[in-house]
Amino acid sequence: MGPGDISIKLLPVSPGDADELATLRVLAMQESLERIGRFDEIRARARFLSSFSVESTRHIEMDGERIGFIVLTAQPDHLSLDHFYIHPDRQGVGAGSSVLKRLFSEADEIGKSIRVGALKESDSNRFYTRHGFKFVESSEFDHYYVRRARSDR
Repeated sequence: MGPGDISIKLLPVSPGDADELATLRVLAMQESLERIGRFDEIRARARFLSSFSVESTRHIEMDGERIGFIVLTAQPDHLSLDHFYIHPDRQGVGAGSSVLKRLFSEADEIGKSIRVGALKESDSNRFYTRHGFKFVESSEFDHYYVRRARSDR
């Protein structure tokens, strides 16, 4: 690794990690949800826990510390990035970009695009477009993006 490189690993989760991940989700989303007047900690936790899937979820580890997680779900024609959270204290150091590079490589290898949604008022919209995702549509609260697989471009 060269200067400024960080060590990112995507590691499996266990059923016992669900509560910790729900807490991180609330922490990471609180500011964006407050901005649109939709922050409800109980609802945010329950929504995540009701669909928690060990098979689709991976910890993000940076330099030996768990700093976030992703949920990447395989669909027939694409991969859905359902959750992507990094602890607010660990954002802005390149971890998210490193994770996306890894996911892009995985998606390209199997020839599938990646789709993601982001709250309209979230900083994540700029993050996704900066990394090559293209806007496709909006709903009441979210914008949706797609990043085509290399073979689809």
